[in-house]
Amino acid sequence: MSQRSCLSVILAAGEGTRMKSAMPKVLHAIAGLPMVAHVVKAAEAAGATGVALVIGHGAEEMRKAAQKFAPKAEAFVQEKRLGTGHAVLAAREAISKGYDDVLVMFGDTPLIDAGALAAARQKLAEGAAVAVIGFRPPSPNGYGRLIEKGGKLIAIREEKDCSDAEKKIGFCNAGMMAVAGKHALRLLDKVGNKNAKGEYYLTDIVEIAGAEGLDVVATEASFESALGINNRAELAEAEAIWQARRRRQAMLDGVTLIAPETVYFSHDTEIGADTIVEPNVWFGPAVKIASGAKIHAFSHIEGATIAANCDVGPFARLRPGADLKQKAKVGNFCEVKQATIEEGAKVNHLTYIGDARVGAGANIGAGTITCNYDGYSKFFTDIGEGAFVGSNSSLVAPVTIGKGGYIASGSVITESVPDDALAFGRARQKTIPGKGKELRERFASAAAARKKAAE
Repeated sequence: MSQRSCLSVILAAGEGTRMKSAMPKVLHAIAGLPMVAHVVKAAEAAGATGVALVIGHGAEEMRKAAQKFAPKAEAFVQEKRLGTGHAVLAAREAISKGYDDVLVMFGDTPLIDAGALAAARQKLAEGAAVAVIGFRPPSPNGYGRLIEKGGKLIAIREEKDCSDAEKKIGFCNAGMMAVAGKHALRLLDKVGNKNAKGEYYLTDIVEIAGAEGLDVVATEASFESALGINNRAELAEAEAIWQARRRRQAMLDGVTLIAPETVYFSHDTEIGADTIVEPNVWFGPAVKIASGAKIHAFSHIEGATIAANCDVGPFARLRPGADLKQKAKVGNFCEVKQATIEEGAKVNHLTYIGDARVGAGANIGAGTITCNYDGYSKFFTDIGEGAFVGSNSSLVAPVTIGKGGYIASGSVITESVPDDALAFGRARQKTIPGKGKELRERFASAAAARKKAAE
């Protein structure tokens, strides 16, 4: 089958009114990725060499989004919504290119398993003209039933048309199917619209193919894989299923999740073996973590690279561009953005490091901030290897702290500091005996006067 070409036709033209959103339904995200992009990824994993997106509602928004998750996909607009068969034929131009297999999929089934798609394609390789993907829901009510006879699929029967015996069938239509490319257009063109809604139903090709003496079979996907999303409650359910799968895989890959149900991964999170993740950690897009790192509780990480044996959190925030080298530490209530923390450097607590480099072995004291923005432009702070920045210091960029530089606590540094120099950037302390008592008495008197006036 590896030599067979395959086109995936993904139907994504629905308005999704039950989502109650101005955004096209299939662009709502699971694990930070539009649900239709999950479908594209599954199709590609099953060997699809071409992707045709059938779009309608929010067409321009769909085209723009597709450039990110499926840049090579062809988009076809379904001008009128006249049923699934009509939707597939919107991609006639792509289907006519002569692919061996045509996979018909739906953009709102983000959990579809590539293995189920590959199994349907395998049936085509073995000679079937059509392979319909079915599933077994906890209750078949409301689903079309797959009617089989002698190992062949002879019909897909909508529940309202089922006999009492057919209603007892638990094997239901998931909507997706694989069609042999050499038969696809002919079978689709034979689908009529002589029904109550005047629509063209893709499911009709089962009986059309059977009438031609072609082999039609059913394959089975898991119930979860076939779930379609129609509203935000179902979106949340799908997110929970996706997260549970990803957490399990992470643990099987050697990652320790102390409270798995509280950790949230993004679709592209990479995390190495022997990493320990404490409870309530959120990974946004584009996070890469090497082996042996420790991510403490309540940390929020996105767009960051974390090298081996780093220590992050608790309550740390790593924003896009954060790059932690080996054995670096970013501690509690620290934020790092667009900055490199070199090997063994420590940013322990209550600190903001943005648009900066912290050299190897440097120590950043509590309450330190890099003042990187003047309201119009961003500026860079470079902190040298082995530097020590005392607590509650403000480093006003652009500024350089030399190798081994020492910044006294409470300093505001506006000029670069040479290697191994000590810099103070604060006013000299002045002590006035008895002045504290005088101030307290003055403030107490003023407060009493205000209270009396209010009465």
